[in-house]
Amino acid sequence: MQNNKVLEQLLVAFKNTGGEMAVFHNREIAHLAVSGHKILSMRNVEGLEVEARETLQGISAKVIVKEGVKIKHPVHLCFGILHEKGTQKIKMDVRLEKDASAHFIAHCIFPEAQKVKHIMEAVVDIGENSEMRYSETHYHGLYGGIEVIPKAVIRVKKRGRYYTDFNLLTGRVGRLFIDYSSELEEDAIIEMVARVFGHADDDIKIKEKAILSGKNARSLIKTRVALEDEAKAEVTGITEGNAAGARGHVDCMEIVKDRAIARAIPIVNVNNPLAKVTHEAAIGSVDRRQMETLMAHGLTPEEAVDVIIKGILR
Repeated sequence: MQNNKVLEQLLVAFKNTGGEMAVFHNREIAHLAVSGHKILSMRNVEGLEVEARETLQGISAKVIVKEGVKIKHPVHLCFGILHEKGTQKIKMDVRLEKDASAHFIAHCIFPEAQKVKHIMEAVVDIGENSEMRYSETHYHGLYGGIEVIPKAVIRVKKRGRYYTDFNLLTGRVGRLFIDYSSELEEDAIIEMVARVFGHADDDIKIKEKAILSGKNARSLIKTRVALEDEAKAEVTGITEGNAAGARGHVDCMEIVKDRAIARAIPIVNVNNPLAKVTHEAAIGSVDRRQMETLMAHGLTPEEAVDVIIKGILR
């Protein structure tokens, strides 16, 4: 009964952040809902195996998409802590077998966080000719008392494709430390995109790495960070081209205002004469011409800045 009440509260918070509660009632849609270290609800669909269990250290989940299976609907993951204090540690082992595909949508919800820690450790294995998309959106409260530490080790096999999209645009960031590392085999593709908006004294560190070990492997690391007040960010994008035909690109843009501090560290290594890796990093303030144009249409300076920043983050 207690779990049912907590699930209802989590789903209400999920709805308030723009989610559709119907996905958790649809028997054709797989899902996993977790509050703190409690599994509240879980559903599998044909071709998808999800084994999740509560441990002394947190939540341990193993996800397998079977060979040749293409999951029709996105798999919804809902993780959260609804109280002011708490810790959530989740270990995930995700594997897509050969010729499989799936899209995972994760909502991480911490509306009242004043002393909360969310730790995610994932191992992702994308099989030959398989495709996985992982869309992660965070909803934080206004207190900034949260520490988010996602770490992932990703391996993409021959002709596999992996796309990840991390968004933290609502509420205070608090402390964010992303650490993603990937290795790609022949003709594999990876795209890692992150969008974060920092306020007050938020502290953001993003480190993403792509090792292009296979022939014609391709990667894109794209980061968009906006900072205001006294927030600070350090973004490190690393790409290694180790095989003929490998192509990688690191693209980082950081927009700062007030007393915010931004740092970009693109690192590119090429160990094969037929590989090519490029990078671009830009740190700057809001474009004055765009501001003047928006203000001419009746927006205040603050509103104009907000529109420009949100446009960049999109």
